[in-house]
Amino acid sequence: MSFEQRPELSVIVPVINEETNIAPFLGALALQREVRMELIISDGGSDDDSVAQATRISAGLPFPVRVIEGARGRGGQMNLAAGVARAEKLLFLHIDSSFPDPLSFRKGLDALAAGARGGNARVAGHFALEFHFETEPPLPYRFYGAKARLDRPGCTHGDQGFLIGADFFAEIGPFDTTLPLMEDTFLAERIRQSGTWLLLPSRIKTSPRRFLGEGLLPRQTLNAILMDLAAIGHLGLLQSLRESYRSQHAARRLRLGPFLVPLREGIAALPRAERRRLWYQTGAYVRSNAWQIPFFLDLYFGKGEAGGGIFLALHDRFLARLIDNRVGNWVTAGLVWAWFRLTLILSD
Repeated sequence: MSFEQRPELSVIVPVINEETNIAPFLGALALQREVRMELIISDGGSDDDSVAQATRISAGLPFPVRVIEGARGRGGQMNLAAGVARAEKLLFLHIDSSFPDPLSFRKGLDALAAGARGGNARVAGHFALEFHFETEPPLPYRFYGAKARLDRPGCTHGDQGFLIGADFFAEIGPFDTTLPLMEDTFLAERIRQSGTWLLLPSRIKTSPRRFLGEGLLPRQTLNAILMDLAAIGHLGLLQSLRESYRSQHAARRLRLGPFLVPLREGIAALPRAERRRLWYQTGAYVRSNAWQIPFFLDLYFGKGEAGGGIFLALHDRFLARLIDNRVGNWVTAGLVWAWFRLTLILSD
Protein backbone atom coordinates (compact mmCIF):
# COMPACT_ATOMS: atom_id res chain seq x y z
CA MET A 1 0.00 0.00 0.00
CA SER A 2 1.00 3.60 -0.36
CA PHE A 3 2.16 4.85 3.00
CA GLU A 4 0.28 8.08 2.25
CA GLN A 5 -3.07 6.30 2.27
CA ARG A 6 -5.02 6.14 5.50
CA PRO A 7 -4.90 2.53 6.75
CA GLU A 8 -8.12 0.65 7.37
CA LEU A 9 -6.54 -1.32 10.21
CA SER A 10 -4.15 -0.35 12.99
CA VAL A 11 -2.41 -3.39 14.48
CA ILE A 12 -1.28 -2.66 18.04
CA VAL A 13 1.29 -4.81 19.83
CA PRO A 14 2.77 -4.15 23.30
CA VAL A 15 6.32 -5.40 23.85
CA ILE A 16 8.90 -5.57 26.60
CA ASN A 17 12.22 -7.30 25.92
CA GLU A 18 10.96 -9.36 22.97
CA GLU A 19 13.99 -9.27 20.68
CA THR A 20 13.66 -12.97 19.78
CA ASN A 21 10.03 -12.55 18.71
CA ILE A 22 10.18 -9.28 16.75
CA ALA A 23 11.44 -10.72 13.45
CA PRO A 24 9.08 -13.77 13.35
CA PHE A 25 6.10 -11.59 14.20
CA LEU A 26 6.89 -8.96 11.56
CA GLY A 27 7.48 -11.70 9.02
CA ALA A 28 4.10 -13.25 9.81
CA LEU A 29 2.32 -9.91 9.47
CA ALA A 30 3.99 -9.31 6.10
CA LEU A 31 2.13 -12.36 4.73
CA GLN A 32 -1.29 -10.77 5.23
CA ARG A 33 -2.97 -9.77 1.98
CA GLU A 34 -5.72 -7.44 0.74
CA VAL A 35 -5.60 -5.11 3.72
CA ARG A 36 -4.20 -1.61 4.20
CA MET A 37 -2.70 -1.62 7.64
CA GLU A 38 -0.22 0.05 9.91
CA LEU A 39 1.63 -1.54 12.80
CA ILE A 40 2.18 0.28 16.08
CA ILE A 41 4.68 -1.37 18.41
CA SER A 42 4.28 0.02 21.92
CA ASP A 43 7.45 -0.58 23.90
CA GLY A 44 7.35 -0.50 27.68
CA GLY A 45 11.04 0.22 28.32
CA SER A 46 12.87 -2.73 26.76
CA ASP A 47 16.55 -2.98 27.65
CA ASP A 48 17.35 -5.51 24.90
CA ASP A 49 17.41 -5.11 21.11
CA SER A 50 13.61 -5.06 20.61
CA VAL A 51 13.27 -1.44 19.48
CA ALA A 52 16.38 -1.50 17.28
CA GLN A 53 15.26 -4.71 15.59
CA ALA A 54 11.77 -3.40 14.91
CA THR A 55 13.16 -0.18 13.45
CA ARG A 56 15.69 -2.02 11.31
CA ILE A 57 13.31 -4.63 9.89
CA SER A 58 10.42 -2.23 9.28
CA ALA A 59 12.14 -0.66 6.27
CA GLY A 60 11.53 -3.79 4.20
CA LEU A 61 7.88 -4.35 5.11
CA PRO A 62 4.82 -3.67 2.91
CA PHE A 63 3.16 -1.57 5.64
CA PRO A 64 4.28 1.34 7.83
CA VAL A 65 5.62 0.58 11.30
CA ARG A 66 5.77 2.99 14.19
CA VAL A 67 7.56 2.30 17.45
CA ILE A 68 6.37 4.34 20.41
CA GLU A 69 7.76 4.18 23.92
CA GLY A 70 6.12 4.66 27.28
CA ALA A 71 5.83 3.29 30.80
CA ARG A 72 5.79 -0.48 31.37
CA GLY A 73 2.38 -2.10 31.70
CA ARG A 74 0.55 -3.88 28.88
CA GLY A 75 -2.74 -2.04 29.40
CA GLY A 76 -1.09 1.38 29.40
CA GLN A 77 1.07 0.49 26.41
CA MET A 78 -1.98 -0.50 24.36
CA ASN A 79 -3.90 2.61 25.45
CA LEU A 80 -0.97 4.77 24.36
CA ALA A 81 -0.86 3.11 20.94
CA ALA A 82 -4.62 3.37 20.46
CA GLY A 83 -4.32 7.09 21.05
CA VAL A 84 -2.07 7.56 17.99
CA ALA A 85 -3.67 4.95 15.70
CA ARG A 86 -4.87 6.31 12.35
CA ALA A 87 -7.30 3.59 11.26
CA GLU A 88 -10.99 3.23 12.05
CA LYS A 89 -10.43 -0.38 13.15
CA LEU A 90 -7.97 -1.52 15.82
CA LEU A 91 -6.48 -5.01 16.23
CA PHE A 92 -4.77 -5.67 19.56
CA LEU A 93 -2.35 -8.60 19.33
CA HIS A 94 0.32 -10.33 21.39
CA ILE A 95 3.83 -10.48 19.95
CA ASP A 96 3.79 -14.30 19.84
CA SER A 97 0.70 -14.42 17.59
CA SER A 98 0.65 -15.77 14.04
CA PHE A 99 -2.00 -16.51 11.42
CA PRO A 100 -1.98 -19.57 9.11
CA ASP A 101 -4.38 -17.84 6.70
CA PRO A 102 -2.89 -14.86 4.78
CA LEU A 103 -6.41 -13.40 4.48
CA SER A 104 -7.12 -13.49 8.21
CA PHE A 105 -7.19 -9.72 8.61
CA ARG A 106 -9.27 -9.20 5.46
CA LYS A 107 -11.81 -11.80 6.53
CA GLY A 108 -11.86 -10.35 10.04
CA LEU A 109 -12.59 -6.83 8.83
CA ASP A 110 -15.31 -8.09 6.49
CA ALA A 111 -16.92 -10.13 9.29
CA LEU A 112 -16.83 -7.14 11.63
CA ALA A 113 -18.44 -4.96 8.96
CA ALA A 114 -21.17 -7.55 8.39
CA GLY A 115 -21.81 -7.77 12.11
CA ALA A 116 -22.12 -4.00 12.36
CA ARG A 117 -24.72 -3.68 9.61
CA GLY A 118 -27.96 -2.12 10.67
CA GLY A 119 -26.25 0.54 12.74
CA ASN A 120 -24.86 -1.82 15.41
CA ALA A 121 -21.44 -0.29 16.07
CA ARG A 122 -21.09 -2.00 19.46
CA VAL A 123 -19.44 -5.11 18.05
CA ALA A 124 -15.95 -6.60 18.39
CA GLY A 125 -14.31 -9.74 17.07
CA HIS A 126 -11.78 -12.33 18.22
CA PHE A 127 -10.11 -15.19 16.36
CA ALA A 128 -10.37 -18.93 17.00
CA LEU A 129 -7.47 -19.77 19.31
CA GLU A 130 -4.94 -22.53 18.80
CA PHE A 131 -1.78 -23.07 20.87
CA HIS A 132 1.34 -23.66 18.83
CA PHE A 133 2.93 -27.07 19.39
CA GLU A 134 5.03 -29.09 16.97
CA THR A 135 2.59 -31.99 17.43
CA GLU A 136 -1.07 -32.05 18.51
CA PRO A 137 -1.55 -29.78 21.54
CA PRO A 138 -2.01 -31.60 24.87
CA LEU A 139 -5.59 -31.96 26.08
CA PRO A 140 -5.58 -28.95 28.48
CA TYR A 141 -4.47 -26.65 25.65
CA ARG A 142 -7.10 -28.09 23.32
CA PHE A 143 -9.65 -27.43 26.06
CA TYR A 144 -8.60 -23.78 26.38
CA GLY A 145 -8.66 -23.37 22.62
CA ALA A 146 -12.13 -24.90 22.37
CA LYS A 147 -13.40 -22.80 25.29
CA ALA A 148 -12.14 -19.65 23.58
CA ARG A 149 -14.62 -20.26 20.77
CA LEU A 150 -17.59 -20.06 23.13
CA ASP A 151 -19.58 -16.90 23.68
CA ARG A 152 -19.67 -17.27 27.47
CA PRO A 153 -18.32 -15.01 30.23
CA GLY A 154 -14.65 -15.54 31.01
CA CYS A 155 -13.86 -17.20 27.67
CA THR A 156 -12.48 -14.23 25.72
CA HIS A 157 -8.88 -13.12 26.32
CA GLY A 158 -6.19 -11.09 24.62
CA ASP A 159 -4.33 -14.06 23.12
CA GLN A 160 -7.30 -14.42 20.73
CA GLY A 161 -6.71 -10.94 19.30
CA PHE A 162 -9.25 -8.14 19.76
CA LEU A 163 -10.61 -6.50 16.59
CA ILE A 164 -12.70 -3.45 17.43
CA GLY A 165 -13.76 -0.14 15.93
CA ALA A 166 -11.80 2.86 17.19
CA ASP A 167 -15.04 4.65 18.14
CA PHE A 168 -16.32 1.66 20.11
CA PHE A 169 -12.97 1.31 21.87
CA ALA A 170 -13.05 5.00 22.79
CA GLU A 171 -16.49 4.40 24.30
CA ILE A 172 -15.90 1.06 26.07
CA GLY A 173 -12.19 1.43 26.88
CA PRO A 174 -9.51 2.12 27.77
CA PHE A 175 -7.73 -0.96 29.07
CA ASP A 176 -7.65 -1.11 32.85
CA THR A 177 -4.18 -0.30 34.20
CA THR A 178 -4.97 -1.09 37.87
CA LEU A 179 -3.21 -4.47 37.70
CA PRO A 180 -0.30 -5.65 35.53
CA LEU A 181 -2.43 -8.37 33.90
CA MET A 182 -6.00 -9.30 32.91
CA GLU A 183 -6.63 -5.90 31.36
CA ASP A 184 -7.75 -7.78 28.23
CA THR A 185 -10.20 -9.97 30.18
CA PHE A 186 -11.77 -6.98 31.92
CA LEU A 187 -12.25 -5.20 28.58
CA ALA A 188 -13.69 -8.36 27.03
CA GLU A 189 -16.35 -8.59 29.73
CA ARG A 190 -17.28 -4.91 29.37
CA ILE A 191 -17.77 -5.54 25.67
CA ARG A 192 -19.87 -8.64 26.39
CA GLN A 193 -22.10 -6.71 28.81
CA SER A 194 -22.85 -3.81 26.48
CA GLY A 195 -22.07 -5.08 22.98
CA THR A 196 -21.58 -8.19 20.88
CA TRP A 197 -18.60 -10.51 20.43
CA LEU A 198 -18.09 -12.16 17.03
CA LEU A 199 -15.98 -15.26 16.44
CA LEU A 200 -13.96 -14.31 13.36
CA PRO A 201 -13.54 -16.86 10.54
CA SER A 202 -9.78 -17.45 10.90
CA ARG A 203 -7.46 -19.07 13.42
CA ILE A 204 -4.84 -17.34 15.53
CA LYS A 205 -1.90 -19.36 16.82
CA THR A 206 -0.21 -18.35 20.03
CA SER A 207 2.73 -19.58 22.04
CA PRO A 208 2.14 -21.52 25.29
CA ARG A 209 5.41 -20.10 26.68
CA ARG A 210 3.92 -18.49 29.79
CA PHE A 211 2.08 -21.68 30.75
CA LEU A 212 5.20 -23.75 30.09
CA GLY A 213 7.45 -21.37 32.01
CA GLU A 214 5.21 -20.76 35.01
CA GLY A 215 3.44 -24.13 35.10
CA LEU A 216 -0.04 -24.69 33.74
CA LEU A 217 -1.67 -25.51 37.10
CA PRO A 218 -0.34 -22.57 39.16
CA ARG A 219 -0.95 -20.10 36.33
CA GLN A 220 -4.56 -21.22 35.84
CA THR A 221 -5.08 -21.32 39.60
CA LEU A 222 -4.03 -17.69 39.88
CA ASN A 223 -6.14 -16.76 36.83
CA ALA A 224 -9.21 -18.39 38.39
CA ILE A 225 -8.71 -16.53 41.67
CA LEU A 226 -8.31 -13.24 39.84
CA MET A 227 -11.44 -13.82 37.76
CA ASP A 228 -13.41 -14.55 40.92
CA LEU A 229 -12.11 -11.52 42.82
CA ALA A 230 -12.83 -9.29 39.83
CA ALA A 231 -16.37 -10.68 39.50
CA ILE A 232 -17.21 -10.12 43.19
CA GLY A 233 -15.48 -6.73 43.46
CA HIS A 234 -12.58 -7.70 45.74
CA LEU A 235 -9.49 -7.29 43.54
CA GLY A 236 -8.08 -4.96 46.18
CA LEU A 237 -7.30 -8.05 48.28
CA LEU A 238 -4.47 -8.91 45.87
CA GLN A 239 -2.36 -5.76 46.04
CA SER A 240 0.73 -8.00 46.19
CA LEU A 241 0.15 -8.82 42.53
CA ARG A 242 1.75 -5.61 41.29
CA GLU A 243 4.97 -6.34 43.17
CA SER A 244 5.08 -10.08 42.39
CA TYR A 245 3.97 -10.24 38.74
CA ARG A 246 6.63 -10.89 36.09
CA SER A 247 6.44 -9.82 32.46
CA GLN A 248 6.32 -12.51 29.79
CA HIS A 249 10.04 -12.39 29.04
CA ALA A 250 10.94 -12.90 32.73
CA ALA A 251 8.36 -15.57 33.56
CA ARG A 252 9.57 -18.63 35.45
CA ARG A 253 7.99 -21.23 37.73
CA LEU A 254 5.10 -19.49 39.47
CA ARG A 255 4.94 -19.71 43.25
CA LEU A 256 1.43 -19.18 44.58
CA GLY A 257 2.45 -18.48 48.18
CA PRO A 258 3.35 -14.78 47.63
CA PHE A 259 -0.18 -14.25 46.28
CA LEU A 260 -2.28 -16.56 48.43
CA VAL A 261 -0.84 -15.75 51.88
CA PRO A 262 -1.62 -12.00 51.62
CA LEU A 263 -5.03 -12.92 50.19
CA ARG A 264 -5.77 -15.15 53.19
CA GLU A 265 -4.69 -12.37 55.55
CA GLY A 266 -6.81 -9.83 53.68
CA ILE A 267 -9.88 -12.03 53.90
CA ALA A 268 -9.29 -12.68 57.61
CA ALA A 269 -9.13 -8.92 58.25
CA LEU A 270 -12.61 -8.36 56.80
CA PRO A 271 -15.57 -7.99 59.17
CA ARG A 272 -17.35 -11.29 59.73
CA ALA A 273 -20.42 -10.31 57.69
CA GLU A 274 -18.22 -9.20 54.81
CA ARG A 275 -16.29 -12.48 54.92
CA ARG A 276 -19.53 -14.44 54.72
CA ARG A 277 -20.67 -12.32 51.79
CA LEU A 278 -17.32 -12.84 50.03
CA TRP A 279 -17.51 -16.63 50.32
CA TYR A 280 -21.16 -16.70 49.29
CA GLN A 281 -20.47 -14.54 46.21
CA THR A 282 -17.47 -16.74 45.42
CA GLY A 283 -19.68 -19.81 45.64
CA ALA A 284 -22.19 -18.21 43.27
CA TYR A 285 -19.46 -17.28 40.80
CA VAL A 286 -17.82 -20.71 40.79
CA ARG A 287 -21.21 -22.44 40.59
CA SER A 288 -22.05 -20.35 37.51
CA ASN A 289 -18.85 -21.64 35.89
CA ALA A 290 -19.49 -25.32 36.66
CA TRP A 291 -20.35 -25.79 32.97
CA GLN A 292 -16.61 -26.04 32.26
CA ILE A 293 -16.47 -29.54 33.80
CA PRO A 294 -19.04 -31.12 31.42
CA PHE A 295 -17.52 -29.15 28.55
CA PHE A 296 -14.14 -30.70 29.34
CA LEU A 297 -15.76 -34.16 29.48
CA ASP A 298 -17.30 -33.58 26.06
CA LEU A 299 -13.89 -32.76 24.68
CA TYR A 300 -12.20 -35.69 26.44
CA PHE A 301 -14.70 -38.31 25.31
CA GLY A 302 -15.25 -36.79 21.88
CA LYS A 303 -18.97 -36.32 22.54
CA GLY A 304 -19.32 -33.06 20.69
CA GLU A 305 -17.72 -30.41 18.57
CA ALA A 306 -15.90 -27.35 19.90
CA GLY A 307 -19.24 -25.90 20.98
CA GLY A 308 -19.92 -28.74 23.40
CA GLY A 309 -21.85 -31.98 23.33
CA ILE A 310 -24.11 -34.18 25.42
CA PHE A 311 -22.50 -33.49 28.81
CA LEU A 312 -22.70 -29.71 28.40
CA ALA A 313 -26.26 -29.98 27.07
CA LEU A 314 -27.31 -32.02 30.12
CA HIS A 315 -25.65 -29.54 32.44
CA ASP A 316 -27.31 -26.52 30.83
CA ARG A 317 -30.73 -28.17 30.70
CA PHE A 318 -30.85 -29.86 34.11
CA LEU A 319 -27.91 -29.49 36.52
CA ALA A 320 -27.44 -25.74 36.12
CA ARG A 321 -31.08 -25.17 37.06
CA LEU A 322 -30.88 -27.59 39.97
CA ILE A 323 -27.93 -25.85 41.67
CA ASP A 324 -28.83 -22.24 40.81
CA ASN A 325 -30.02 -21.32 44.32
CA ARG A 326 -28.73 -20.36 47.77
CA VAL A 327 -28.07 -23.96 48.74
CA GLY A 328 -26.05 -24.53 45.59
CA ASN A 329 -24.09 -21.34 46.22
CA TRP A 330 -23.29 -22.24 49.84
CA VAL A 331 -22.31 -25.81 49.01
CA THR A 332 -20.01 -24.53 46.27
CA ALA A 333 -18.61 -21.90 48.65
CA GLY A 334 -17.73 -24.65 51.13
CA LEU A 335 -15.95 -26.65 48.44
CA VAL A 336 -14.01 -23.59 47.29
CA TRP A 337 -13.04 -22.74 50.88
CA ALA A 338 -11.67 -26.28 51.36
CA TRP A 339 -9.82 -26.08 48.04
CA PHE A 340 -8.34 -22.71 49.01
CA ARG A 341 -7.06 -24.04 52.35
CA LEU A 342 -5.55 -27.11 50.68
CA THR A 343 -3.89 -25.00 48.00
CA LEU A 344 -2.39 -22.78 50.71
CA ILE A 345 -0.93 -25.83 52.44
CA LEU A 346 0.53 -27.23 49.22
CA SER A 347 1.99 -23.86 48.22
CA ASP A 348 4.02 -23.49 51.45
